[in-house]
Amino acid sequence: MILTVTLNTALDITHRVPSLRPGSSHRVTEVAERPGGKGVNAARVLAALGHEVTVTGFAGGTTGRILRERLTEVPGLVDALVPVAGTTRRTVTVLDERSGGTTRLDEPGPTVDHAEWSAFQEVYEDLLTSASAVALCGSLPPGVPVGAYAGLVRTARAAGVPVLLDTSGAALRRGVASRPDILKPNAGELAELTGFHEPLRAAQDARRRGARTVVASLGAEGLLALGPEGHWHAAPPSRLDGNPTGAGDSAVAGLLSALVEHRPWPDRLARATALSAATVLSPTAGDFDRGSYKELLGRVAVQAM
Repeated sequence: MILTVTLNTALDITHRVPSLRPGSSHRVTEVAERPGGKGVNAARVLAALGHEVTVTGFAGGTTGRILRERLTEVPGLVDALVPVAGTTRRTVTVLDERSGGTTRLDEPGPTVDHAEWSAFQEVYEDLLTSASAVALCGSLPPGVPVGAYAGLVRTARAAGVPVLLDTSGAALRRGVASRPDILKPNAGELAELTGFHEPLRAAQDARRRGARTVVASLGAEGLLALGPEGHWHAAPPSRLDGNPTGAGDSAVAGLLSALVEHRPWPDRLARATALSAATVLSPTAGDFDRGSYKELLGRVAVQAM
């Protein structure tokens, strides 16, 4: 079983409008609603790839109830979310059909108290006993200590479970020092962590800070990976036009799925890059186009550095 942790789950709502004009009223042409948060998105892709996956984190209020109901619609996915008194956040994305651009509004999430955080830690430790890998993903809701991911990384390592960390800001700075097996920032998060804007130098610095392997998302330029097994760059066959929402989460799913299948690093990067690109090409934000994924997988270029 692969475990994904999303402490700040969300109900993702996407509105499509013909053309977004700030300060104006708009007629919405389509509304989509689905469970969200980075780890939930990765779990959905993992389930689609045929892996057994469990999601944990927090859910509460009316929004949390809807989110959990929608999770039951995903075959192969087990809901182990911990209830909280507060209300799960919503993220609202407005897709401009004319330009293809997106505008996103993220709510902060529910405030988690000490008892709720303690309850989650107990659930997490129990789930690790049957996990083959774990991903710690996304932002921290109010009330959760800034060093939360650092502690969860240490707990996973003590249990002998490979752990991937995908977060940002202070949570990333604290978490990397706990030596996650894989650190998966995007280029901006990596630059903020290290102070270096050149991805290779930044990834080298992140490894010195504690990450065993760094896999950096470079947007249209693919993925850069540095670790003890080697250094690689993986890129899609051509520049893609589409919606990048969820592309990084699909890359996380690709990395984890190939890890538990004991694939070599070039195969892991090829899968992660193809899934990320297929997500950009999907007509539904955060999903991946299966036909595009199969076609792209054989065309991703992975080069040793």
